[in-house]
Parts: sequence; structure tokens; C-alpha cells
Amino acid sequence: MRRALWIALLINAAMFGVEFAADWKAGSVSLLADAIDFLGDAANFGIALAMLGMLPVWRSRAAMLKGLSMAGFGIFVLRRAIWQASQGQPPEPFTMGAISLLALLANVSVAVLLYAFREGEANMRSVWLCTRNDALGNIAVLLAAAGVFGTGQGWPDLAVAVVMGGLALSAGSSIIRQARQELLTPVSA
Repeated sequence: MRRALWIALLINAAMFGVEFAADWKAGSVSLLADAIDFLGDAANFGIALAMLGMLPVWRSRAAMLKGLSMAGFGIFVLRRAIWQASQGQPPEPFTMGAISLLALLANVSVAVLLYAFREGEANMRSVWLCTRNDALGNIAVLLAAAGVFGTGQGWPDLAVAVVMGGLALSAGSSIIRQARQELLTPVSA
């Protein structure tokens, strides 16, 4: 488990750098959202590593923090999409597509590493949900890039950003609920 988390952390940190740099060229809010999500996931993997071997109450508290950060990310993305809509400038679709394809390959690799932990306690489940959401987000950014290319307008990028924000809010809420339940239910160490 520890090795898988370290690999996932390194992949996510590297992809944050790649996507953040690519967003400067593309001007895509969905690509920026995905880049920030990679950064959040790298931090979540670091927290998950720190929590290995800790008492269940500490792992549940860490999961609560991760759930709150995921929900916060969702709110940030939704606000950024509203701001971008007011600007009216469509993003550059070729960079969006190429980088989101690379990100999808990275996330599928991480998902394969973490598949066994998808039904675990809240701390490890949150790691799985982050990775699943990232892969879904990458597919959505690919579709947005095709939509921007086909229409010459920015609304496909904005629509995907709203979906990504919604996924983050939904997953964050799910993790918060599970962590709260774990904190309320006494478990022996």
C-alpha cells in the first residue's frame, strides 16, 4: 500500500506541473481545474501516507480534511467557470486534448495501483475516489477539447468545468459523511 501511495503521489505532483504549465498556453478552465485537482490529490496521497499505521480516529480525521478540501476544490472550480464565462474567450483545443490524454494515462495507471483500496476505510476510499474522479475528468476535458474545436466557442470547456466541480463536491460530501460516521462510531484501535 505504501509503495502504491508514493507512486501515486509522484505521478500526481508531476502531472500538476505539466497541466498547470499547459493551462497558460491553452486558457482552459477545465484544464486548470484538472491541474489543481492533481495538486490536491498529491497532497491527499501525502496525507494518506502519513496516516498509515495511525489509529482509526486519526485516519478518519484526515479523511474529513480531505473531504473538505475536495468540496472546496469543487466550489473554486464553479466560481472560476463563472468568471471565465464572463470573459468570453475560448480555450485552445489542441493543447487541451493532448494534455488531457496524457493526464488520463497517468490517472488510469494510478487507478490500477489503488483499485484494491476502493472499498476501504474513509482515508483510503478517499484516495480511490480522487483517482476515479480524475480519470472521469480527463475524459471530460478530452470531450471539451473536441467541443471547443468543433464549435470554436468556450461553452464546452465551461460545461466540463461545472461537471468537474460537481464531481468534487459530490465526492467530498461522500467522504465527509463517511468520516463523520467513523468518528461517531467507536472503533477499537
